[in-house]
Amino acid sequence: MKINSSKNIKDLLLKDLKKYAEPAFAKFTRKILNICKDRYAQDDILLGVRVPKQRTLAKKYANLINFKETEKLLQDKIHELRFIALVILSKEYKRADNKLKSKIAKIYLRNYKYINNWDLVDTSAPNIPGHYWYNNELDKFWEFAKSGSLWKERISMIATFYFIRQNRFNETLKLAEVFLNHKHDLMHKASGWMLREIGKRDKKVLLSFLDKHASIMPRTMLRYSTEKLSKQEKKFYLKESSRNS
Repeated sequence: MKINSSKNIKDLLLKDLKKYAEPAFAKFTRKILNICKDRYAQDDILLGVRVPKQRTLAKKYANLINFKETEKLLQDKIHELRFIALVILSKEYKRADNKLKSKIAKIYLRNYKYINNWDLVDTSAPNIPGHYWYNNELDKFWEFAKSGSLWKERISMIATFYFIRQNRFNETLKLAEVFLNHKHDLMHKASGWMLREIGKRDKKVLLSFLDKHASIMPRTMLRYSTEKLSKQEKKFYLKESSRNS
């Protein structure tokens, strides 16, 4: 990353973002992301910029901004700025050496409270903490998983997508068991999604989990996890389920 000290990076980026802002799309996105009073991220500001445009701007600014400035973007109330910051950090992480990877991972983990919606988690967790935890000690991973904090928990589960891509399923399966009784639908969706990804790589592992837990799985988790199964298999496991969510 390069420091551009002659201009205010945030102001420049915000100016570019506002060129693509769509108020109607912002209103729609608020519903999709559940941004409202008494939900999560209720203080978020949404400009209504579509994801492809955000990624284009992330690419444009990646070589103009340093880590300190990127961390400030990650702490901003404007949702799109946080998303762009995470895309930039993910790109930088991918090409960094091990020392720099560690620095980026630490920036990410200490700012978890700003990674406070499913789109922010899902676009970044496999790429940064997923890779970092896979290649280092798992103490912090389990700390997040058992924290009782929704966003730490979602980060831990979605981070295992990186593990799954390496055909390592143990952590995902353990977390899916931990989150069987979770109260939040976002964790049911995340767990079901990761189980489905395991099934795409090793169907026997998924079926073994379902044989053991289908009867007590939240309905959403079960539906997500069985999405790629045959109609007959779906019907069998949904029939086994005795719990609705």
